[in-house]
Amino acid sequence: MVVDFVLSRSPSYRVASIVRVGPWKEDNLRTEFEELEHWAERQGVRRGRYVFLERGGNRWEACLEYRGRARAEGRVRLKTLPPAHVAKVAFDPEKLSSRIVYHGLSDWVRWRKKYGEIKSVEWPREVYPGNPWKDKRAWADCEVQFVVRK
Repeated sequence: MVVDFVLSRSPSYRVASIVRVGPWKEDNLRTEFEELEHWAERQGVRRGRYVFLERGGNRWEACLEYRGRARAEGRVRLKTLPPAHVAKVAFDPEKLSSRIVYHGLSDWVRWRKKYGEIKSVEWPREVYPGNPWKDKRAWADCEVQFVVRK
C-alpha cells in the first residue's frame, strides 16, 4: 500500500451542514450525518461527498455535499466551502492507522512551512465519497486534507 502526501487544489463544495459542540468520540458526527441524509431525502437532492470538519475548541461540523435546489431547515444550514489549497493523503483506515497518517501529514506540512512552500495551516478535514458507516468502499477511500495558505 502506497501512501503519499501531496499539495493540490480542492474544488468548492456546496454543502448542507450541522455543527456539533462537544468532545471527540469514536462515532463523531454519525447522528449528524444521518440527519443530513434524511434532510437530503426530504429535499429530493442528490448526495455527494461527506466532509468532516474540525473547527477547533471542540467544534465539529458534518457537511454533506448536495446537487440540486434545496432549503435550510432546523439545524441544517447551507453554505459553500470555497476551493482551497490542501495538503492531502488518501488511505484505507483498515490497513493504516489514522494516527500515523495525521502525525505524518502534520510533520510533512511543518517541513513545507519551513521551506516556504506554504504559509499556514487553516484546519483539517476528512472527505469520503459516501457514508463511511454504511459503505465499506467509502471508508476504504478516506482522504485527510489540511487546508493551507500558500
